[in-house]
Amino acid sequence: MFETPAYAAADATTPLAPTTIQRRAPRANEVLIDIAFCGVCHSDLHQVRDEWGGSIFPMVPGHEIVGHVAEVGTGVTKFKVGDAVGVGCFVDSCRSCAQCQAGEEQFCEQGMTGTYNAMERDGSAPTYGGYSTRITVDQDYVLRVPESLPLDAAAPLLCAGITTYSPLRHFGVKAGDAVAVVGLGGLGHMAVKFAVAMGARVTVLSTSESKRDDALKLGAHDFAATRDADTFKTLAKTFDFIVDSVSAPHDYNAYLSLLKVDGTMILLGVPDQPAPVAAGALIMQRRRLTGSLIGGIRETQEMLDFCAEHGIVSDIERIGIADINTAYERMLKGDVRYRFVIDTATLAD
Repeated sequence: MFETPAYAAADATTPLAPTTIQRRAPRANEVLIDIAFCGVCHSDLHQVRDEWGGSIFPMVPGHEIVGHVAEVGTGVTKFKVGDAVGVGCFVDSCRSCAQCQAGEEQFCEQGMTGTYNAMERDGSAPTYGGYSTRITVDQDYVLRVPESLPLDAAAPLLCAGITTYSPLRHFGVKAGDAVAVVGLGGLGHMAVKFAVAMGARVTVLSTSESKRDDALKLGAHDFAATRDADTFKTLAKTFDFIVDSVSAPHDYNAYLSLLKVDGTMILLGVPDQPAPVAAGALIMQRRRLTGSLIGGIRETQEMLDFCAEHGIVSDIERIGIADINTAYERMLKGDVRYRFVIDTATLAD
């Protein structure tokens, strides 16, 4: 074991502050990673403030991790020292259930081991995330970052990227499909980039008219402001797919009305209260309302390779670790285009 600089929340009510944590030297199948950058996910804020319940303190958040391999265990065959790598939302799973065997570790029947705010599989210690300078992870849960991707802008791909790529692939979005993206934030801006790269015709739906220019710059073909009641009349039965990234309460039925026959609305956001869904909104046009989480290791690697092929990264604002508490407050106000990324070199400042 050795000490690693980090930023942690001591409890749910105090700001994050400098600390040191214990990391282990690599076991046979593990790699030690020098963390270069870590994205800031909205779920970091939820868990730091125990808004979902069950938070484990002290907590070191961060599950959009990129860096370089510093050391490898004796049994490691997939990576070598110096490789650019990433770690996403989980660092382990049971490895034996049907979902793990299928490469869908995010749905592990015993529960995946979160990169932070979880317990190691043997229950010996909590997991600590990427607001730190180093992390030790089994090679089977590490991703290879293609050389063409800048590390800082690639970091959010490990959560925001795979969260939007996975449903587009799983539900079969293809060239020529009409896709609406609801909400243009950390998830929504990635959904636009992926859907456009897949050949879909993309429309951004947002409550804020101020997002129009950004949406078009990101590659969207059209934009509609949902505060305008006529939008839902004009766009009725228009889309094959709707990707809904909004976590604030909103009327699912209104958006379902925008789907064609056999259309699919995919929920990615998690509002803090249930939303009623009218049966008729689904039945009359044989529509589907579904949800999606992240992706497994296989699909996440596929996503990174897709990004390299199409030149896709996240739009980011780099920050020093000392600015993390301010970044959280800005995130609550939607004041980021579109993902904060921590330069972990600032942990040494």
